[in-house]
Amino acid sequence: MRLVTHSKAGAACLGIVVGDRVLDVADAAARFGRGGAATSLLALIEGGAAALTAVRNLPELAAGVADLWTPLGTAELLAPIPRPAKNVFCVGRNYKAHIEEGARARGVPVTFPTVPEYFSKPPTSVIGHGADIRLDTRLTQQLDYEVELAIVVGRTCRDLPVGEAMSAVFGYTVLNDISARDLQRKHGQWFKGKGLDTYCPVGPWVVTADAFGDPAGHRISLRVNGETRQDSTTSDLLFDCATIVSVLSQGLTLEAGDIIATGTPAGVALGMTPQAWLTDGDVVEAEVEGIGILRNTVRTVA
Repeated sequence: MRLVTHSKAGAACLGIVVGDRVLDVADAAARFGRGGAATSLLALIEGGAAALTAVRNLPELAAGVADLWTPLGTAELLAPIPRPAKNVFCVGRNYKAHIEEGARARGVPVTFPTVPEYFSKPPTSVIGHGADIRLDTRLTQQLDYEVELAIVVGRTCRDLPVGEAMSAVFGYTVLNDISARDLQRKHGQWFKGKGLDTYCPVGPWVVTADAFGDPAGHRISLRVNGETRQDSTTSDLLFDCATIVSVLSQGLTLEAGDIIATGTPAGVALGMTPQAWLTDGDVVEAEVEGIGILRNTVRTVA
C-alpha cells in the first residue's frame, strides 16, 4: 500500500495512492461507516495492525465513487509525516564506493566504519515532494544531494536483536539528504551542514513493508536536470536495514513514525571532477525502485 499525506483545503490529509489517483481516507471512511479510522499517517502507524486493517479495503469500496478521489497529478503532496515528532535519524558512510569517493575528495585515507555512524536532521528540515530546496549563498556555495532509502518505524521498541529488527518496520520512503559541504567542513561535524531548513526532502509517500518486500536489491538513483548522478542498489549497503535498526535501538527508544535514512551511494557532487554543486533552478529527482520518485527544485533565496 502507498500512503500519502496531501493538502486538502489547507489541511494535511491521509491518502491512499492507487494507480494515478489519491483516495482521501477520512472522506472514504465516513462514506463507508468506518468511524474512528486514522486520519493522519502518524496516527495510522501508531494504531498498529488494526488501524491498517481498518483502511486497507477502502480503495476497493471506493473504486467507483469519483468524488472521493483526486488525480495524483493535481494533488499537493506533503512530506508523508509533515512534522516528525523528533529528529530524523541518518546513517553516514554506508555505501563502499561513496566512502571511497568522499575520502578521495578530502584527500584522506579510505577507512570503513566498523559500526553504523549516526547523525540526525531536525524536523524543521523536512519538506515534501514538489517543495523547493533553499539555496542561501550567504551560507553555502557547495550544495549537494544524497538519495537514500528511509525506514519508517512502526512501533515503540528498544534493544532489538538483529533477527527481530525488521518486525519493527512499518514501511519505506525516499529521502534526499541535502548537504552543505562547506558548512560540514567549517563546523567539523555533519549536523549543521545537513540540518538547515528544507534539507530533508521526504516522499513522495510511504510504501508499507509488506508491499516493498526485502529492502535489499532495490535500485537507488538520483538525477539532476535529467542527468543521472547516482545509480546503485540497496544490496551495496555496508550495514543492512536490520543492522541499522538493531544497533540504533540499543539503549535508545525508537517510536512509531520515527524515520531512519540508511545512507547514500556514490555519485554525489563532492566526489565529482569538477564538483557539480546544485544551483538555482536545478530539478533533483531521487528514486528508489518499488517506491517512486521524489522531485524537488533548488531555489536561491535572498
